[in-house]
Amino acid sequence: MCGIAGELRFDKTLADLAAVERITHKMAPRGPDSQGFHSQGPIALGHRRLKIMDLADASGQPMLDPHLGLAMVFNGSIYNYPELRAELLGLGYRFFSEGDTEVLLKAWHAWGKDMLPKLNGMFALAIWERDTQRLFLARDRLGIKPLYLSRTDRRLRFASSLPALLQGGDLDTSLDPQALNFYLNFHSVVPAPRTLVKGVEKLPPASWMQVDADGNLSQGLWWQLDYGPREDELNLGFDDWRDRLLGSLRDAVAIRQRAAREVGVLLSGGVDSSLLVGLLAESGVERLPTFSIGFQDAGGERGDEFEYSDLIARHYGTRHQQLRIGEHEVLEQLPAAFDAMSEPMVSHDCIAFYLLSREVSKHCKVVQSGQGADELFGGYHWYPPLADTRDPFNSYRAAFFDRSHTEYQSTVTPAWLTDDLAGDYVRQHFERPGALDPVDKALRLDSTLMLVDDPVKRVDNMTMAWGLEARVPFLDYRVAELSARIPSRFKLGDGGKAVLKAAARQVIPAAVIDRPKGYFPVPGLKHLEGRTREWVRELLLDPSQDRGLFQATMLERLLASPAEDITPLRGSKLWQMAALNLWLNQQGL
Repeated sequence: MCGIAGELRFDKTLADLAAVERITHKMAPRGPDSQGFHSQGPIALGHRRLKIMDLADASGQPMLDPHLGLAMVFNGSIYNYPELRAELLGLGYRFFSEGDTEVLLKAWHAWGKDMLPKLNGMFALAIWERDTQRLFLARDRLGIKPLYLSRTDRRLRFASSLPALLQGGDLDTSLDPQALNFYLNFHSVVPAPRTLVKGVEKLPPASWMQVDADGNLSQGLWWQLDYGPREDELNLGFDDWRDRLLGSLRDAVAIRQRAAREVGVLLSGGVDSSLLVGLLAESGVERLPTFSIGFQDAGGERGDEFEYSDLIARHYGTRHQQLRIGEHEVLEQLPAAFDAMSEPMVSHDCIAFYLLSREVSKHCKVVQSGQGADELFGGYHWYPPLADTRDPFNSYRAAFFDRSHTEYQSTVTPAWLTDDLAGDYVRQHFERPGALDPVDKALRLDSTLMLVDDPVKRVDNMTMAWGLEARVPFLDYRVAELSARIPSRFKLGDGGKAVLKAAARQVIPAAVIDRPKGYFPVPGLKHLEGRTREWVRELLLDPSQDRGLFQATMLERLLASPAEDITPLRGSKLWQMAALNLWLNQQGL
């Protein structure tokens, strides 16, 4: 797990190693163990390393193989690298290190782009071919590892974070009005390739890009999530799917224990993280490190779920640690958390993950986490209404979008107003072939878009801010593909995630399954009470922070009664606007 960076020149000049060094240094928290650089002609590569799979210096990056004419930087973990290594040994390749990085390098030489479907893991990678003068970039299937790009007619730069790319300079840092439309309407999700910064884009999940030293570029997708059972699965019943899912999850959890360091679990007390603990205990892992976080109550809402995380910790005898955070520390640490964000995120979980990761990183460097189960197995409240609707798009929009287009028009000033871009995007996504069932249409959108740029990005940004690697077994591609084949009727029962809960009942105590749905709550940010509300007022009304984005009448209305303007996803519209200002401040934009 690391931070990667690089530049490829198209103008026949030497790569700007100084710029790559500045970009790389910004990512020091992602890779606190070591750093490395390589520069030759038009290419320069930078790397910050977090030692996980192989602790030896031989696995350091950038990794060079002069015999093969290859140089590579890579962020992530390839869990099936021992099997791939054995296959490559059979083809005559020889290795000088014991980790997954060199396996990727040799796999590229052996199979080219065809290596990508062979990989089980999370990754963003860049491979330079010395002899062809071509750079190959790729990102994992579900976008667990990020890759940001900055392109001009003179060069291409890339990095694991957007704030890092800003350190290189020479890019348009103005705000993109079209991305702002998505941010304010689509729950702060800005679909790839856009970001809020005009001069920065992101490589979409499951895609690759190849660029040569003349600037010629090609790009494509290498994987997609197809919905509906296969021909041989049409007659499977609920119990059949339950058993197949449980077997797939056992494999996904087990393979993510592969590391040269101890692996813990982020235990929220919900069914997803509890199931991870149960499956690890079932496989023989003892005294597993587990970690939970809680916050001060606000607005009559409980700020922790320790009752359930403690139940699991006691049941399995884990080495459990609780962390409780007061309102004062939430406010003190929010700027630092926003500085760690590659893009602004409004989910209250962000500060929870940031502070939790700070504490966890003191005890271990790798954890498993339960993100992805709701999006894959129908855990959210907007899925059941879709089962009976004749208008899936509008049903989804009413449940998920933060604002109607009319309200959006009264929120931003005329200079930033655009058409209903977010609405048009989601409508077109729903109309694509490959998902006939209305629930499947929403699950496909959420699994391949919302999941990537909300929960998954949140976990990557906040854990890597403390040099902590988070692994997400529910996003094992085999689990994801299986989930897409399970008929939606087997997901929607039992309050959502029916087939997953049925699998969990084979492993963990029922009390954790038959509980109200929860999440990492931060009530103070949702209800904007006390000091938090005054701080938000300053963020939005301080003349020095006025960017001319929002209409004054809307700000006055929201500040007068923030509790009355909660989004369908139970978030604060006022906080969403303040969060954008805070992120722009932290990035110097």
